[in-house]
Amino acid sequence: MENIFVLVFIMILLELFEAAMQRADTLYGVMEKLYGWYRKSIFFFFLMHPAFYFTLFVVIVTDKLNIYMIAILTLKIFDMFYKIELIKAIFIRRKIPDDLAAMLEWKIPSWFFLMGVGLYPPLLFYALIG
Repeated sequence: MENIFVLVFIMILLELFEAAMQRADTLYGVMEKLYGWYRKSIFFFFLMHPAFYFTLFVVIVTDKLNIYMIAILTLKIFDMFYKIELIKAIFIRRKIPDDLAAMLEWKIPSWFFLMGVGLYPPLLFYALIG
């Protein structure tokens, strides 16, 4: 049981790292930060999402692939590839729909970046006890 708490604690730390690396005042600011990593190499972009790789590690080590693990992996994959599509639309193609352009300037509350900390560690806990 203590191993479960260690794994969940590591997930919390990784989610806090991701939140700190992506923190910005607007969605455009978040995309700018991520584009900086993407521009250097797409591998750097993917390395900025260590909780995804940690989840894969946990699946392999614990041999648990239940609905909660699948939910974590699915949300993480959609998150990464949605960000890539936004980066391509904003910085590469430079074709932004008007509604997305307006959303890019909205202020993001600071607690928004902690949503991953509130979502993924509990899902990981339920996955490990199930």
